[in-house]
Amino acid sequence: MSGARLGRVLVLAAASSLVLAACAGGGGGSASGGDVTSVKIGFMGDLTGESSAIVIPPRNGAKMAFDEYNAKNPKVKIEMLPYDSQGKPDQATSLITKAVGQDKIVGLIGPAFSGESKAIGGVLEENKIPSISPSATNPGLASNGWTYWHRVVANDNDQGPGIAEFLITAKSPKKAFVISDDQEYSVGLAEAVTKTFKDKGVTVENDKFSKDASDYSSTVTKVAAANPDVIVYGGYYAQAGRLLKQLRDGGVKATFASGDGSLDAQLVTGAGTQAAEGAVLACPCNIPSGDVTGTLKTFADNYKKSASADPAIYATEGYDAATAFIKAVEAGNTTSEKINEYLKTVNFEGVSKPIKFKSNGEPENNSIFVYQVKDGVLKLLGPSAEAKLEG
Repeated sequence: MSGARLGRVLVLAAASSLVLAACAGGGGGSASGGDVTSVKIGFMGDLTGESSAIVIPPRNGAKMAFDEYNAKNPKVKIEMLPYDSQGKPDQATSLITKAVGQDKIVGLIGPAFSGESKAIGGVLEENKIPSISPSATNPGLASNGWTYWHRVVANDNDQGPGIAEFLITAKSPKKAFVISDDQEYSVGLAEAVTKTFKDKGVTVENDKFSKDASDYSSTVTKVAAANPDVIVYGGYYAQAGRLLKQLRDGGVKATFASGDGSLDAQLVTGAGTQAAEGAVLACPCNIPSGDVTGTLKTFADNYKKSASADPAIYATEGYDAATAFIKAVEAGNTTSEKINEYLKTVNFEGVSKPIKFKSNGEPENNSIFVYQVKDGVLKLLGPSAEAKLEG
């Protein structure tokens, strides 16, 4: 499609939701008012980039939910279209233009990360496309006045204090060193952690490096000189693994902690098993483990069959985000605006948590869970208010 033609389509879409309503679902919808037999829901996130391990599980969870729904031969089927942003805001901006103008999606699961969510939130709002992120946690996303934006995870104003308060209880630190890179998510989480430490009387020093840097010697030197009791990095596992390795190689032995962006086995492989041992990770996600029962066990068993892998970070949240869209469609809503209206009232017991949205798109449930690397494996310690550090 030519740039000029695509621009005209977007103008029409922004001017009237009728364009999206009439065309939604491709083969099912028609401008002459024919019955809708299918709708398209997008999934956007890093599917092939350096942080894809955080995004593939929620993609798999969402796909599983839609596959289960479509297998029931419903009146209106749902087609999930993947958009691989590689976590890059500029790439997400290009993809959402195609998703809205050419593919005619009526909803979006994602974007997965905060930076890309910020970059395209206005476009989704302008075109009246409801979105549900399974993993974007930057607090500022809820402050834009967007009425089509939602997420099913607690934000970093919950996650940051959860990390800091857990470390205060577990380690009684007098001094902390908080590090971020220059990504939206990383900066937001680091700021939330820093504020909580200071509010609780802990002395804090900070440093920041470029996401694309590979040599963190300047940061390591500053941390070593500060001699903190605990270190918190707000960022993703690709950077966290390298940082943790370089910190340990530089003789820094303080407890290392990070958030959901680092909750992946590649943190351990990136840092090395010895360097990663004892690292603390927090996440507004409850990853099913081997001893779960009931709904979580059913989900875990079905996910393993569907994805040929054990459930990982945000797999349940991806499933729940898809389920919210499924319930909207089951209730007879096939246009983006009607789906969005339904999401204002949706209220169900999800796999990850009860799913209900506040008026600003935030989830009603904001639990934070703590994990620790033990013998090279990520182990769930429990909710942050109850978890006990091991070792």
